[in-house]
Amino acid sequence: MEKIIDENKQGETLVLEQKEDNKRKLFIESYGCAMNFSDSEIVASIMVNQGFNTTQNLEEADLVLVNTCSIRDKAEQTVRKRLEKYNAVKRDHNPKMKVGVLGCMAERLKTKFLEEEKIVDLVVGPDAYKDLPNLLAEVDEGRDAINVILSKDETYGDISPVRLNTNGVTAFVSITRGCDNMCTFCVVPFTRGRERSRAPQSIIEEVNDLWSKGYKDITLLGQNVDSYLWYGGGLKKGFEKASAMQKATSVNFSKLLELCAKTQPKMRVRFSTSNPQDLTMDVIETMAKYQNICNHIHLPVQSGSDRILKAMNRLHTREEYMELINNIRKIIPNCAISQDMIVGFPTETEEDFQDTISLMEYVKYNFGYMFTYSERPGTMAGRNMEDDVPEATKKRRLQDIVDLQRIHSEIKTKEWLNTTVEVLIEKESKKSDKQWSGRTPQNIVCVFPKAHYKVGDFVNVKVTDCTSATLIGEAKSPLTPKRGTDAGIRTGKN
Repeated sequence: MEKIIDENKQGETLVLEQKEDNKRKLFIESYGCAMNFSDSEIVASIMVNQGFNTTQNLEEADLVLVNTCSIRDKAEQTVRKRLEKYNAVKRDHNPKMKVGVLGCMAERLKTKFLEEEKIVDLVVGPDAYKDLPNLLAEVDEGRDAINVILSKDETYGDISPVRLNTNGVTAFVSITRGCDNMCTFCVVPFTRGRERSRAPQSIIEEVNDLWSKGYKDITLLGQNVDSYLWYGGGLKKGFEKASAMQKATSVNFSKLLELCAKTQPKMRVRFSTSNPQDLTMDVIETMAKYQNICNHIHLPVQSGSDRILKAMNRLHTREEYMELINNIRKIIPNCAISQDMIVGFPTETEEDFQDTISLMEYVKYNFGYMFTYSERPGTMAGRNMEDDVPEATKKRRLQDIVDLQRIHSEIKTKEWLNTTVEVLIEKESKKSDKQWSGRTPQNIVCVFPKAHYKVGDFVNVKVTDCTSATLIGEAKSPLTPKRGTDAGIRTGKN
């Protein structure tokens, strides 16, 4: 659950600029978290060099790829339905079409897809995308192809990702792959392998390239960004065996964050996702030091009960989490904090659930991502714990925390009334073609009249109204805002 699932993006097909010499057609859909969509950009850059142009017409595709997620049962069921659709098109309209599964489901269900159900031609795990040309050659010769080997060092740092479905303003920059935490509900360590970090030089090169192309807002991305650690390559767990020189010249997350902020001081820098036990004070202090590091931390907690946290193998307690919240609020008073929450984890009692409610009341998150527990095969909880909380109880508890979060979101959003915020215009408002939509450093959506502004502009906006999740306002003079002064970056209400 430690990954944000944007429901509005699920099943997006990518469209790239067509290359005249490329004759084959690729249809690719993505499901899951931001890491999956970022991975699809890597795959796209590889496939373009293999002679493919993208298409949104499924019937004409030579190759269909679906980038998959195993974090929730719902995601897997959605992908299965899409595979049924692909195969129906293959059977009825395009028998030469090849179908492949990428990502987390590929690793987890490799044998089932290829040998038992025979519904795909190609299975490629998250660390094997560079092997796609070889695997495609196997498929073209009529053989099934599979590579789901998890790597100890693959970070794709040498591949310049194609930017998919982009607004030209915001971009993801992947900095880590895999996870070492072994939360009992999570499949990520099994589907994406152990944790390793990308070389800081390649990250900075990508940041500079994005700035040169007009991007204004980047998100450093990983399953657990705060545990980023570069000491020359290899797994994070190998750091204890590193040489004295490697340890002395190593780069942790706060140093990387500072490098990014200093490299492009006019570019907004965000990061996701954090784990409470790895979000150290030096990271918070670095955020406070640099005005272009955005004041928003996504800080999954999963439960407010110490007993459930221990059963989840979360490496923090309720008290430690609350102390971390206190430190964030003390050092960065107007920092927005968001959450991931699971209800209905095995053995969760009403008392445990009330601990979650009381934690939410204590923190008053700006927004959150909330789920009922979904047993994932292969996880420690799936193997060793009975899914014993009734579905009706799960649904009721979920509704309770969703309702409470809505109240808290409204409280936190209203705190910005009659203040001036800095907004980076990202797109036209969904509700009105006469308004722009953008985000503040706190990741709050703000809409205001278009006037003569354009996508990519930073605009100071006086907030005059709001909904529970959106600020509404008017652009203020001067037309060119001064970053970090009147923009609510380091001032404002808690």
